[in-house]
Amino acid sequence: MAANAIPGKVRPSRIASGPRIILRAALLAAAAFVAAPAFAQTNDPNLTQKQVDCLNRTTAAGGGCDGGAKNGEGTPGTAGGAVFLPALIVDLFPNPPAGAAPQMPAPPNGTSSSNGSGNTPPPAPAPSGPVTVPQGLNLAEPPRAIAGEFVPDEVLVTLDGDAGVVQQIASSFGLQVRSQRQSRLLGSTLVRFGITDGRPVGVVLAQLAADGRTQRREPNHIYTLQQAAGIVNYAFDRIALDSKQASGENVRIAVIDTGIDDTNPALAGVVADQYDAMPNVPIEKRDHGTSVDGLIAGVGPLEGMAPGAKIYHARAFEGGKSTMDVILSALDWAAEQNVRIINMSFVGPKNDLLGTACRNARALGMVLVAAAGNNGPKAPYGYPAAFDGVIAVTATDAKDGLMPQANRGAYVFISAPGVEMVAPSGAGSDVVTGTSFAAAIVSGAIANLIHAAPERSADDIEKALAATAKDLGPKGRDNDFGYGLIDTKAAEAAK
Repeated sequence: MAANAIPGKVRPSRIASGPRIILRAALLAAAAFVAAPAFAQTNDPNLTQKQVDCLNRTTAAGGGCDGGAKNGEGTPGTAGGAVFLPALIVDLFPNPPAGAAPQMPAPPNGTSSSNGSGNTPPPAPAPSGPVTVPQGLNLAEPPRAIAGEFVPDEVLVTLDGDAGVVQQIASSFGLQVRSQRQSRLLGSTLVRFGITDGRPVGVVLAQLAADGRTQRREPNHIYTLQQAAGIVNYAFDRIALDSKQASGENVRIAVIDTGIDDTNPALAGVVADQYDAMPNVPIEKRDHGTSVDGLIAGVGPLEGMAPGAKIYHARAFEGGKSTMDVILSALDWAAEQNVRIINMSFVGPKNDLLGTACRNARALGMVLVAAAGNNGPKAPYGYPAAFDGVIAVTATDAKDGLMPQANRGAYVFISAPGVEMVAPSGAGSDVVTGTSFAAAIVSGAIANLIHAAPERSADDIEKALAATAKDLGPKGRDNDFGYGLIDTKAAEAAK
């Protein structure tokens, strides 16, 4: 509830100077959290003295005050335009005063919060620990509008401080510290705070924005792998890469994906190291990650685009889903492996933390490749592909036709084969379709460019791809194909 949305209105012209002084003093005392009684002010001449005493909570009778009087237009606990200051304090500050009942949000689906037995479940307990009033709280800032799916009871915050500062912020805002670590790519401490009292994520983000100790505040967004469906791999021919000469030897590539089946013959000797960014979640699916790794650098009958490349594989997805916190952990690990390429075959909403991590990875010289998305022509932009400095890849078929499910938009950078390709999977091999796999083809092609000229920078590679791509749609760059179909041979020769 906003600070000005208080039941009942006090008319100054009808309040004596004594009650005005009491109201002013009570406001100052309550704002300083002094343990003094809060007085209600009313202009209702029909109230008895006992009712006024009950409102002021100073009745000498001790009983007879039900504490739950309702006026016809107000809320429980008010009468005839009374203003209860404790409720005002609950609205102004993140933590309610000790003993105050927390304000519970309405269920998001509009259903009753009853437990089915007719009894309302007890309110969540107030956060423990000291109550600290944040300095400079901006009461006018509305809750943030948030796009995309996100974890409903978590926020991600970066800050410059130690564990003590983290705990102070948690106590100040009634939050739970669920994880904290130093992020290399974000250059600060990343904290995952849990919301234990039912406040909406947008409200908590708005509250945290007023605390100068926090730097960035974002939802813990959810991201999804981009596999659309399931013959000999036609990609070599379509992207002008000679399979007999293809090589990614000595090129280090990070892949952020599902777990993999590292017993698959196509990955023999391919994976140099692995990292599990979600170790407490059992691995159930290995197909997507196995296919992506295999298309990049597979060996044997299911040879990838860049045989000889070394894959540094970070498992960050299960059931096709991951969260921003997990993905950032995987990105930090990848950055520590001194990789030249990072393949991100997943899509989610725009998130400033992910954008910062990508920008800093690019500044370190890494080439970032991402799937444009499989959510259709009218879908919103997919991230991380839509961030500047990330090569957004869409998928085409064996006849250079655009995959119908592909995202469209000005952020699409380049096209690559990604429809009905044979790839290794957890079960051996499978026919795969999606911008995920087109991204893998581009990562493999770039590995060839780096193998041929290790001194090439990420900027040089991006410019070469754009300048030499085979135009497929309207003349020039367009929202469907980007610059067009990748041409590895031409890009390698480009100066």
